[in-house]
Order: sequence, then C-alpha cells, then structure tokens
Amino acid sequence: MINFLHSFRPGPILISLGPINIYWYGFFIICGIILAILLTIKLIKFYPELNLNKDAIIDLAFWCVLFGLLGARIYHVFLEFPYYLNNPIDIFKIWQGGLAIHGALIAGIITVWKFAKKNNINFWLLTSILSPSMALAQAIGRWGNYFNQENFGGPTYLPWGIPIDYINKPLEYSAYRYFHPTFLYESIGNLLIFSALILIHVWIIKKRKQNCVMCYVLCVMCYAILYSLLRFFTEFIRVDLTPTFLGLRWPQIMSILIIAASIAVLLKNKKSYANIKHSSQNY
Repeated sequence: MINFLHSFRPGPILISLGPINIYWYGFFIICGIILAILLTIKLIKFYPELNLNKDAIIDLAFWCVLFGLLGARIYHVFLEFPYYLNNPIDIFKIWQGGLAIHGALIAGIITVWKFAKKNNINFWLLTSILSPSMALAQAIGRWGNYFNQENFGGPTYLPWGIPIDYINKPLEYSAYRYFHPTFLYESIGNLLIFSALILIHVWIIKKRKQNCVMCYVLCVMCYAILYSLLRFFTEFIRVDLTPTFLGLRWPQIMSILIIAASIAVLLKNKKSYANIKHSSQNY
C-alpha cells in the first residue's frame, strides 16, 4: 500500500457514463453509510430493551444521513464563508468535497435525540450503539479526500507521502511533490477508535449490564474524546485554510470544547450513578 500511495495519482471521478460522472467521494461516503447501517442492525440485536427493528434503524439512518450531510455542508460553508460568498453556486457542489465532520455530528446528535424522545427510548444507549458505526463510516469516508486530493498535510519525504497535482497545492508548497496523507492517518485512527468501541460493547454485553446508563455514556464519550484527540493532532499537519484562534485552527478549538464537554458529562453521570447506587444500598 505504501508504494501504491507514493506513486499513484488519484482522480476524483470513479466512472463516467456519458455526461454523468460518478465520484469516488460519493462512493466512499455511500459505502461508509451502508456498512454503518449494517453494523448498527447487528448491534441492536444484543440490546432487546431498545425494541427497535431493522426498519426503524433504516428510518433513523435516512434522517441522520439527510440532516448530517446538510449540517456538514453548512458548517463547511461557514468555515469557508469568504470563498462561498464570491462563489455561491459552489455551495451545492458537494461532489467536490467539503463536508465538515463537526457539522455532521451536531446535526446527527440532534436527530438521534429527537428520534429517541419520539420513540421513548434511552438516548445514551442508542447513541452508544451508533458510535462505533460512526467511527467506521468516518474511516471509510476519509478515502474520498484522497481521491479529491484535499485535506492533505504538509510536505514530507517519508515513503508513504502522496503526490498532489499542482492545481491542488497551496502556492507556498508548489515546489514540493509529496505530502502527508492525513486522510490515511485519520482513517487508521478511526479504525482504532471503532475497535475500542466494539470492545466496550463486548464488555457491556458479556457483563450483561442492562440499562447501565453510565456504561453507555462511557462508550459515547470515549468516541467523542478519542476522535477529538485524533483530529486535534492531525490538524497540526494539515495545510488547508481554516479560521484560527489563539494560534489554533478552528477544528482544534472544537476538539478542545468537545473534550471538555465530554469530561463534564462523564463526571456528572458518574456522580449521579454513584448517588443512585448509594441510595439503593441504603434501601
């Protein structure tokens, strides 16, 4: 794979059928969505208390994908607002890339919360089941960035550096040929996060910790914290333009905020769980 990445020059188009182009970016996103749905359907079988069937999961997936894509695009446009202000028609060219994961997560969380409330099911349990699916979808979807030649890192002489076409390079790096494959770093990182979350579910299922809200919260917050750490450090390598604050790129600021919020949620739920356990013992 290292030799392949180092020598292959990717292009954005997978198949051309006359005037119709099918893009690698969309292909990987669809593959990620399909595998995420299949994984979720598999996991819910171990949590009969959810009382959800395959059709309900597909229905939830439809709304999560719809609002997730919308949220991801709006968030991206917000980050690149000066460009889209001058090129408003490009807002609708999703096949060229430009889906911000933080926007997708925000929209997805709201959608899942509404779904859980409507169906009177535990939000944390449902979200914990969706978390490994999300990490897997991200790991696959990142390959779309590779074929679009976007979101790459700075110049490198490492053997796994990827070639970038001149038109896609920042001007200050036009003399360099190979760049860090940050898409690959995030893809591998997300696969590791996916594995860790699956292990947490295996532990919950084996221990038969039914309705253990703290366990579900732990799973969700592990995803939030681990992915935020991954994104925080890969942002040091990336060279694409994004707003900065106090010397940090905006995704790094968001990562710090998510980590802080996740720790606060863990502490709050740990305290509540301890109080409930203490009351039960006294009773």
